[in-house]
Amino acid sequence: MFDDKVLMITGGTGSFGNAVLTRFLSTAVREIRIFSRDEKKQEDMRIALNNPKLKFYIGDIRNYDSIHEAMHGVDYIFHAAALKQVPSCEFYPMEAVRTNVLGTENVLNAAVANRVKRVVVLSTDKAVYPINAMGISKAMMEKLMVAKARMRSAGETVICATRYGNVMASRGSVIPLFVGQLNEGKPLTVTDPNMTRFLMSLEDSVDLVLHAFEHGEQGDIFIQKAPASTVGDLAIALKEVFSKDNPVRVIGTRHGEKLYESLVSREEMAKADDMGRYFRIPADNRDLNYAKYFVEGETRISEIDDYTSHNTERLTIEQVKEILLKLDFIQEQLHA
Repeated sequence: MFDDKVLMITGGTGSFGNAVLTRFLSTAVREIRIFSRDEKKQEDMRIALNNPKLKFYIGDIRNYDSIHEAMHGVDYIFHAAALKQVPSCEFYPMEAVRTNVLGTENVLNAAVANRVKRVVVLSTDKAVYPINAMGISKAMMEKLMVAKARMRSAGETVICATRYGNVMASRGSVIPLFVGQLNEGKPLTVTDPNMTRFLMSLEDSVDLVLHAFEHGEQGDIFIQKAPASTVGDLAIALKEVFSKDNPVRVIGTRHGEKLYESLVSREEMAKADDMGRYFRIPADNRDLNYAKYFVEGETRISEIDDYTSHNTERLTIEQVKEILLKLDFIQEQLHA
């Protein structure tokens, strides 16, 4: 489907963008446009990859004109640009709104104006029952995505989304933090040993986006099923992988942090399609004439559980070690 097509990745110099390029540059895709505001990361990527299929666009999704002009001739978009750090969004919530909500509106409006065929918007587990500013902004982004998709006619831009938890070894995540502390001989700073997190690789995140791209209809949200580990077990597994004996220091839950990740709410599970490896949440396509829904509700909601990192498959320390050893980041650190 990507042969001789033009793909744009917003926020394309991040971990997800790099994973997509690893997958796509050797294919028959005609052009991949990297849109971001960080000229240094773009320059590093340009020099490292040195591929004529790559085109770089400096801009900010907060600025409609910059994203609109960069989209001329684009067939497909993976929208990954976002503010993702929970603490920084807590302290600067309007910055999260400007990027994650208003910036996404700019991307979707520009995509429709440029007749882009498909847009996949990347969301996060923190949008489910959000307790922090980052999650609230991403939840609003999802609502915006569904609202924009609902207004599209047949043959217009198809807009859908993916939702996933923390990606292992991605920039700013806990695994690089722990590895750095191990190498420096420092204690591993664990917020709460009983905190659980889904374990998903960058390759899994690309697979999920490609699944959404291929199967998504207007307003769909796709979630990949994934196993989970406690943060305490993850710390132990990393210590054993690197044959280190650093102490573990429990520092307490950070500002706006959850005990476990929820990828699908019970309300969504009541209507979700189980596709085997994935869940599909179809869009709510009701209109404002909703009086008829006052007398007919969804009785299954009280009988269903959320899909969370607490009730998914729980990995043992040995299983966590097996997954860690498959990561390029871990292999690079072991052989550094």
